[in-house]
Amino acid sequence: MKLKQRVVLLAILLVIFIFTKVFLIDNLDTSAANREDQRAFQRMLAGLRVALDPRLEHTLQSPWEIAAQWVVPREVYPEDTPELGAVMHAMTTKKIIKADVGYKGTQLKALLILEGGQKVVFKPKRYARDYVVEGEPYAGYDRHNAEVAAFHLDRILGFRRAPLVVGRFVNLRTEIKPVATEQLLGTFMTVGNNTCFYGKCYYCRETEPACADGDIMEGSVTLWLPDVWPLQKHRHPWGRTYREGKLARWEYDESYCDAVKKTSPYDSGPRLLDIIDTAIFDYLIGNADRHHYESFQDDEGASMLILLDNAKSFGNPALDERSILAPLYQCCIIRVSTWNRLNYLKNGVLKSALKTAMSHDPISPVLSDPHLDALDQRLLSILATVKQCTDQFGPDVVLVEDRMTLSHL
Repeated sequence: MKLKQRVVLLAILLVIFIFTKVFLIDNLDTSAANREDQRAFQRMLAGLRVALDPRLEHTLQSPWEIAAQWVVPREVYPEDTPELGAVMHAMTTKKIIKADVGYKGTQLKALLILEGGQKVVFKPKRYARDYVVEGEPYAGYDRHNAEVAAFHLDRILGFRRAPLVVGRFVNLRTEIKPVATEQLLGTFMTVGNNTCFYGKCYYCRETEPACADGDIMEGSVTLWLPDVWPLQKHRHPWGRTYREGKLARWEYDESYCDAVKKTSPYDSGPRLLDIIDTAIFDYLIGNADRHHYESFQDDEGASMLILLDNAKSFGNPALDERSILAPLYQCCIIRVSTWNRLNYLKNGVLKSALKTAMSHDPISPVLSDPHLDALDQRLLSILATVKQCTDQFGPDVVLVEDRMTLSHL
């Protein structure tokens, strides 16, 4: 064989060798990543039941100190949380030492300070579990039970970007009024035999108070994030105009995602993938009201999109608002880890997992069966949407690898 032919043959063999090696390594890496996703899913299922227990067996710290140390730029709480039950028990039982009107917003809430100095946001019950909120997908009052359910769904999806939430019953007469500020106390009233309050907010009205059953009010408490992690508010790129007859650009421009990808912080880093994760999360819970979102301050797009204020959810189980998924079907990208987790939750696993996760909450049952059934149906729609994307662009384009090593040291 001539020298030139030998050189050509060796070059071809070298290319084949390199290609085979890269292909095998990529496959091995993908397989390893998928196996880790499977193990993470099994760990999540094993830790679903969170018994509210006051014992702190692994530390001498207070529950508030533990929860504060959990927070890092990409998680509100870690995957392994042996003290979660103790923190949530404290949230639902610790003495209320101060009560004030809620922070700025459109919906009624109260800001409570619990023993030990921990701030929590209290959202009162406004609807029975089987009440269906008609009208626009963002209509109606906040739903306290939706906050509880959304937190547990965040755990199940493996996002860990929602602050801790648990149900709580409070006695307005003996627990709130004696420690209430004048501003909050001035909104209390009696309607029939029930103690009520209407608070201070954009839509708060004296004619529309939240009322207890006698003096006992059911609600949810959301753990305030540590002050050392100040929040920055951002306009959601797929936000609605909330004006009749006026559409946002994403509602008529099919190439809108291309424009988003050219603007900071969506042109690099994890933020756009966070937006798509959040669209999936919001579609499952029926939340079409995420017009803004929060991240940690001065993060330059590196921190997570924090899943705050999920109470405009679980209003109508029969309404599947597909427009919530616009970031997914317009950008046609999704994290591999999110895609894997969604597939693990098929065939009724999602409904069963969420029901199990919420079973120990003080206000259980948190959701009615129609809402639980709706979750499984919406999951199928998400999977079908991703399949349409992969059919059109191929899985290598649609399924994006985005894993980060996180530390809680």
